[in-house]
Amino acid sequence: MDALPVQEANRFAHASKNAGIMHACGHDGHITSVLLTARYLAETKNFDGTVIFVFQPGEEGEFGAQHMFDDGLFERFPVDFYIGCHNWPETPAMKVGIGKTMMSGYSGFEITVEGRGSHGAMPNLSHDPVFAAVQIYQAAQGIITRMKRPADTAVMSICKVEAGHAFNVVPDTAKLSGTVRTFDDGVTDFIEAKLRDLCANIGAAFETKASLHFFRNCSPTVNSDDGIEAVKEAVRELYGEERLHDQEPVMPSEDFSEYLKRAPGAFFFVGAGDGSHREEGHGDGPCLLHNSSYDYNDECLPIVASVFARVTENFLR
Repeated sequence: MDALPVQEANRFAHASKNAGIMHACGHDGHITSVLLTARYLAETKNFDGTVIFVFQPGEEGEFGAQHMFDDGLFERFPVDFYIGCHNWPETPAMKVGIGKTMMSGYSGFEITVEGRGSHGAMPNLSHDPVFAAVQIYQAAQGIITRMKRPADTAVMSICKVEAGHAFNVVPDTAKLSGTVRTFDDGVTDFIEAKLRDLCANIGAAFETKASLHFFRNCSPTVNSDDGIEAVKEAVRELYGEERLHDQEPVMPSEDFSEYLKRAPGAFFFVGAGDGSHREEGHGDGPCLLHNSSYDYNDECLPIVASVFARVTENFLR
């Protein structure tokens, strides 16, 4: 589930059999942890209630949670508490990282600049959309560095630029695509409004029309207080206080946040390590998410499954 379009560099037996597609984020390990939890709880039955296991694809950018909602997840399987986990290379190895805000909210945008093309040697006859797009690209960072409050954390990255087909033709259109990450939906609202103003005004200044399509994928992942305490209590009971890590929020995103809007709960990290666990025959790169040499650290499996199970047992005593 959730393989990524990356050519795997690893050479071990369980490397991807499909060219250009690999498990570069550990979702195969996440599913295994949930299956381990399900098996343990089914065998021991040390709880009083109902446990729902959600296998949801597309947690970053593919609206996976929303698809589950649209399919009637909450109507068919109402719950009182949610818990989820992701392996994380920057969390100390084999520790459970948890805090109030875990991950940023994720929004995306596309800016289309429409102008009038011309011969590249006669740009005065054009309304050059490439030139206007470049000005928008430059000005957009001013929203982050000069307009928003410095205390409000935000990242804006324009990652894709598209324009033209020939070196000597001014095209009719240009496009910019990017992402915005914040820890506060209000900050996202501010950035969207300012970006919309920039597009309208810069586009008009160069006799082009710049339109913004801004879309919200998910809100920041913010744990409930009782959710945080439930995970901490489980870790203390199983492994002791020393296994806990005070997790700082990170800028990647996770649409588990949409579940936490509907019921209390918690999302935690398990430290995956730096890759030193790997055996001979692995790739040469670091054990980082979305890296071609990534391999889920199997030592995380019992930690995640045991925390899932203990939180469940404690909640459903």
